[in-house]
Amino acid sequence: MDKQKKFTVFNSWIGAFAIRSNNIINNYSRLKVFLFILPAFLLASMVLLLYSQNALNVDRYIQIQEETFFFINYNLGQYPNLQFNLTQLGDALIFLSFLSIFIVYAPKIWEALIPGLLVSALFSCSLKKIFVVPRPAALFNSNSFIIVGKKLSGFNSLPSGHSITIFTILTVLLFAFTPQKLKYKILFFLSVIIIGLVLVFTRVGVGAHYPLDVITGGIIGYISGLIGIFISRKYKFCTWVNNKRFYPIFILLFLIGCVILINKIINENLIIFYLSLASLVVSLYKIITIYAKK
Repeated sequence: MDKQKKFTVFNSWIGAFAIRSNNIINNYSRLKVFLFILPAFLLASMVLLLYSQNALNVDRYIQIQEETFFFINYNLGQYPNLQFNLTQLGDALIFLSFLSIFIVYAPKIWEALIPGLLVSALFSCSLKKIFVVPRPAALFNSNSFIIVGKKLSGFNSLPSGHSITIFTILTVLLFAFTPQKLKYKILFFLSVIIIGLVLVFTRVGVGAHYPLDVITGGIIGYISGLIGIFISRKYKFCTWVNNKRFYPIFILLFLIGCVILINKIINENLIIFYLSLASLVVSLYKIITIYAKK
């Protein structure tokens, strides 16, 4: 391919990403506050369900889930490598590494991700301290269920932080890339929800959480993602993401991320770490190239 053809292809890519970026802005601008009604209803329904089962206390909360926990944990635990790899996406560093290229081509997504993840961290930390629910390994005999990876035995099971992170990110992506046609929109929404549920239930599969922990975390993550989008619409404090002057900050963060991922590979050698490292390296190369031409 000669230089002229390469230049034409490159321009077509840039044009496609520019169109997609405008679509994201339009998608976010159409969102309404009523979208918070569904998660509020689901949380209220869960509280009523727990109340009807006299399970608004820690002991009963765990007791009504015990059989379901062991069933899900046993069946998902038959695929430990898959579960352990997928559950890593609940680590913000891992998931965001795959989205790092959007800083260049779709910064509006990151303008929503940053406040959304800050809100999700606030929810996660505060609610864990409020509920103080023991993790399965803190209550059950470790030989009675499958534990994959590090044994977690703290009193911070509810809600699942990994699940909050996963659904916060998926919600931002969900509304960023929502198709216009109704049938595609329904299919897209269902696909994202199913993917989200598969990812969050890995937390049960590795023996780290109860089923309601991850469901609650998913709902809170959805709320956090929506809040992040609405904050990015109303307040412009994250527009600096799209300013090339701040690219050195991302270059530094990406380099630190690469070091952390290499350390994870040395210690645990999971394929998900190799993939996220590769994504981060590609993004690092791209952002350095753009900054050097600035």
